[in-house]
Parts: sequence; C-alpha cells; structure tokens
Amino acid sequence: MAWQDNDGNPWGNKQPPDLKDAIEKIKRAIPFKIPFGGKYGLIPIIVVVLLIVWLGSGIYFVAPDEVGVVKRFGKAVRSTTPGPHYRIPAPIETVLRPKVTQVRRIEIGFRTIGDRQLGKVRAVTDESLMLTKAENIVNLSFIVQYRINDAEEYLFNVRDQDKTVKDAAEAAMRETAGENELDNILTEGKFKVQQDTKTTLQRILDDYKAGIHIVAVQLQDVYPPDEVMAAFKDVASAKEDKAKMVNDAHGYSNDILPKAKGKASQIVNDAIAYKEAKIISAEGDASRFLQILEQYRTAKEVTKERLYIEMMEEILPGMDKIIVSEKIGKNMLPHLSLGENKITTK
Repeated sequence: MAWQDNDGNPWGNKQPPDLKDAIEKIKRAIPFKIPFGGKYGLIPIIVVVLLIVWLGSGIYFVAPDEVGVVKRFGKAVRSTTPGPHYRIPAPIETVLRPKVTQVRRIEIGFRTIGDRQLGKVRAVTDESLMLTKAENIVNLSFIVQYRINDAEEYLFNVRDQDKTVKDAAEAAMRETAGENELDNILTEGKFKVQQDTKTTLQRILDDYKAGIHIVAVQLQDVYPPDEVMAAFKDVASAKEDKAKMVNDAHGYSNDILPKAKGKASQIVNDAIAYKEAKIISAEGDASRFLQILEQYRTAKEVTKERLYIEMMEEILPGMDKIIVSEKIGKNMLPHLSLGENKITTK
C-alpha cells in the first residue's frame, strides 16, 4: 500500500508510537490525577475524551434570522440572540431555533397545486362557503401571512401552529362575512373585510398567547354560488353603468358650473358698470340743465338763440340741405327735387 514501506511497516522505518508514552503525555497535560493504567487500562482516557466532547457539544450558534430558545429538561428557561452561545450539553439543555423573520403563508378556501407561479389551484369549498349578514352564500378564498412574534409562546403555548392559525383565520373570516352584506363584500367592501378579519384574527391569537403576528389577510377570489352567478354579474354590470353615469354627470357639472358662474359674474359686472355710467350721465345732464336754467333766467332771448343754434349744430350735420332766404326759397321750390334733399328757409 502507498502508506507502507517495502517491509509492510505502516510507520516506515520509524517504530510505532509507544502507548505508555502517549499515556504519560496525557497525564502531564491534565492538572489533576487520574488513575491511568493499572487494572483500569484505557477507561480513564476514554472518559476524559468523552467528557471533553460532551462539554464541547454545548456550543451552539444562532443565525441572524433566528432566536434561540434553551430548554432545560423540556422547560424553556431563556432566549438567546443571534451569535455564538453556550448551554449545558444534552440531555440537560437543548436548543430550539425558530426563524422569527420568516413570513409564513396559509391558504384557506383553496390549495396551490405544484409550482405556485403556474397558478394552478384546487378549490376547498368546505372552507370557502360562508354566510353573509342577509344569510346569502358567498365563496371566499384568502391567504393569511404571519410571522413569529414571541418564540417561547409560539413553541410552547400552542400545538400545531399552522393549523391553529388556519382554524382561527377561518373563524375570523366567517365572523366578518356575517357582519357584511353580500353586495358590499363583492364590490367596494373588500378592503374593509380584509382589515376587519386581520384585527379579529390577531385578537384571537393574542388570547391564545400564540406568539404570532398577523402580517396580512388577502382576499383571492370572492364570488357568489354558481347558481346565481349570472344574476350577480348583471347586478355588478348595472352598478358599473350607474357609477359611470354618476361620474359623467359630475364631470359635466364640474365643466358647466364654472362657465355659468363666470358668465353670471360678467353680466353682474356689466350691469354695475352700466348703472354707474347711467348715474354719472344723469347727474351730468341734471347739472348741465340747472346751469342752463340759471342762464335762461338771467337772459332768456340769448339763451333761446344759443339753444336753437346748438340743436341745429347737432341735427344738421347729418342731413343734405340748402339754406336760402325765404324770398328766394319761394321761387326755387318748384325747381328742386323733394326726394331725400331737405330745404330750410330762413
């Protein structure tokens, strides 16, 4: 063999180690006396080696996503944080290391078949069929996500933790469904159903002191029984049409009202401006009339003449006219056209 010499000696040209020398070295290394040799032979050495191995088995490590729970004769005595630790070796103390950061998932009302990404599921109607407030039947399948909140409570206060969470979640969902109308569950009330179920489930598990924190409750499928599915689709379609018409009406209202308000404001402003202009104009005419009246009282003939001239100045510029004396006008009148021309005699 490769580790033998030509004479078949496994130690080559060297002599095999002396067992007595090995025992003496071990005796010198141990600070207390052990009865080596004699009638006991190798038993003390074996005992020491086993004792060292046994004591060394008390070293354990806790991963960053774990919490160590030390049991002494089956009873939890302490919890340890991530890192290296020491315990009294088994069977006196043992360690459980549950993963406290892992989010666990429970399916209720359905089961995933094979790879979850493929989306193949199997319905479990015994879990999904529930009664609503009006005693209508609805199919509710949902997912519960949870993680460990207290490792000692999780390990020692409840048995079969997943089944406990599943049963409590089903009870909580049935309670929530019984407090809501079917239409509300099928339409806008889904989020409230999820939150109410999560709150109720957390309260139940806290009463159990299960050491579990509910992360989320997510509805997967919510639909009425197959026998009335068509009728509920019609109802849902009608509600969608109603919502669309209401939204269209709100949009039209939001479009037309600002325009109407702007037009009304413009009319009011124009009326106010017209009112102010008329008041100012009337006040000016009244002031002018009073001034003319005062002048008339002072010089009537002059004022009459001036008013007549001013009126003529205002009227005559827009007319076709010939001004002649009264004497000439009598002779010219038969020869002039009396259509649009105007003759003024003076």
